[in-house]
Amino acid sequence: MGSENEHEFIKREELARIKRTRHKVAAELAASEQARLKQLHWMRCPKCGMELAEIEYRGARVDSCFTCGGMFLDRGEAETVASWQDPGWLQKYLGELFGSDK
Repeated sequence: MGSENEHEFIKREELARIKRTRHKVAAELAASEQARLKQLHWMRCPKCGMELAEIEYRGARVDSCFTCGGMFLDRGEAETVASWQDPGWLQKYLGELFGSDK
C-alpha cells in the first residue's frame, strides 16, 4: 500500500493528463472549425456574402464585390495602396470599375 502522498501525487498526475488531453482535443476542434469557416467564407464578401473577384489595379490585387461595391485588401496590399501618390486614384478606379464618372 502506498502512502497518502503517493495517492495525491497519482491523482495530480492523472488530472494533469486529463487536462492536457482536453486542451489537445479543444485545439484540434478549433483548427477544424477554422478550416471549415475558411472554406465556407473563402472569397466571399464580408458585407453581403456574395462572391468576390480579384482585380489587379496599379500593382495591387483588390478583392471587389460587384454586388455591394465593397473593396477589400489582403495583407501587404494596404501598404501598396497607401504608397500611391495620386489622392484621386480611388475615385478614378471606382469610375472605371462601375462605369460612373462621379
